[in-house]
Amino acid sequence: MVQFRIAMGAPPLSPIGRRFLDRRDFLQLAGNGLGGIALSTLLAEQGFLGTGIAHARPEPIRPDIHPESPLAPRAPHFSAKAKKVLFLFCSGACSQLETWDYKPELIKRHGEPLPGGEGLVTFQGKQGNLTQPLYEFRPRGECGKYTSELLPHLGELVDEMCFIHSMTAKSNTHGPGTNQMNTGYILEGFPSIGSWVSYALGTEDADLPAFVAIPDPRGWPQSGPNNWASGFLPAVFQGTVFNADKPIPNLQRPPEIAPDEDRAARDFLKVLNERRLERFPGDTELAARIASYELAAKMQLSAAEVGDFSKESPATRKMYCVEDPNPLKAGFGRNCLLARRLIERGVRFVQLFNGAYAMGEGVGNWDGHKVLKQQYDVHGPILDEPAAALLKDLRARGLLEDTLVVWSTEFGRMPTFQAGANGRDHNPDGFTVWLAGAGVRHPFSYGATDQFGYKAVEQVTTIYDLHATILRLLGLDHERLSFLHNGFERRLTDVHGQVIEEVLA
Repeated sequence: MVQFRIAMGAPPLSPIGRRFLDRRDFLQLAGNGLGGIALSTLLAEQGFLGTGIAHARPEPIRPDIHPESPLAPRAPHFSAKAKKVLFLFCSGACSQLETWDYKPELIKRHGEPLPGGEGLVTFQGKQGNLTQPLYEFRPRGECGKYTSELLPHLGELVDEMCFIHSMTAKSNTHGPGTNQMNTGYILEGFPSIGSWVSYALGTEDADLPAFVAIPDPRGWPQSGPNNWASGFLPAVFQGTVFNADKPIPNLQRPPEIAPDEDRAARDFLKVLNERRLERFPGDTELAARIASYELAAKMQLSAAEVGDFSKESPATRKMYCVEDPNPLKAGFGRNCLLARRLIERGVRFVQLFNGAYAMGEGVGNWDGHKVLKQQYDVHGPILDEPAAALLKDLRARGLLEDTLVVWSTEFGRMPTFQAGANGRDHNPDGFTVWLAGAGVRHPFSYGATDQFGYKAVEQVTTIYDLHATILRLLGLDHERLSFLHNGFERRLTDVHGQVIEEVLA
């Protein structure tokens, strides 16, 4: 073999390579390698891998999931302030400087170079000068918090909000940034936060999914289904996707099948399933499959009912703008009303998206690189009044007492305009998210960016910290809620994250 490789002009083998040509050495090395893989798996299962026996990680807490009812409600790890989550995500990196982060010094030094930013190149290129907010800020609510005229209806509700002005992200690219905010990782293939929550807690409504994702009327966000996927968690915990204008497909009974025939077929199928389970009581996959079909059957009635707004009062429909002349605003308003109806019925995690990528950069989303003012004049009204109606309606119905509301985007934007453009580039070094509802201090502001809104400088926080805080409010320990996957104890916050204690009521 060696002479053949030399004759063919191949480079000479290394000493290690020569050993692999020996059959005994090859089998010995392969056997040792397999043994090492087995050992690493055993160490990981015991919590010793990479930490040492004396410094083992906290013992994992895995939910007790019954295959025949995987979405049954489960107790949290400790006393919870919130039972449900409504997560409102603005796709495209909504600018903190045009919404929530008031910076008088940025207004004062408009048109000057960013100090220390000479030659600064960010995501799309070189930066121009500092640019003041494109919308006026003024004090709102009893607390006097300054917010902008871009979102006046949401601004009226600042007394309900807990702002985190010092959020940071790991990526300045939309796909990885969106992944991290919604799954904890910049890579794809990891469970979404809604999947982790439904895995841990199940749901209080047996007739609806535990986790519902509501895409924007304009289309899906960046990264698409990865935002609500279950990753390596069991598939039953992935988000169910539908919105007010596009109900769950294939739920209606075919018109050629009579209702009595449909019920008789279901009853007969139930008998067959029960007999099968009696014969194979330990077949968890069969039990899980039967449970999923039974949920689908229940949803034929419940999902249609939850999307029927005919019993909502005219005042409620008007408040949510469901018949607004702007079809995009009306569509998002209907999605907001759907979100309230889902929360009202006990759905554990509802993720509501504002903005979509099918329409291109900044056209149907908040990615304002070139003509930010022109684009935000479109996006602001679509979000503002319906989202404010949702928050007010949750409060009026007492639903904020056990529902945590989260508003976020994937990262922020620069205090400068891009060179040669009228928009702001990506900025993961400092942006704003806010919380409202169960267990959250309000009105309250935590952390701060610098005087221009460029970098987080006070009480700097990460997405890991945000996720740890959300789980804490649900009564879950982010360090112990885990899932063993490929020999690793995986968790939403990876090996990071600290609960932001200061924002807890």
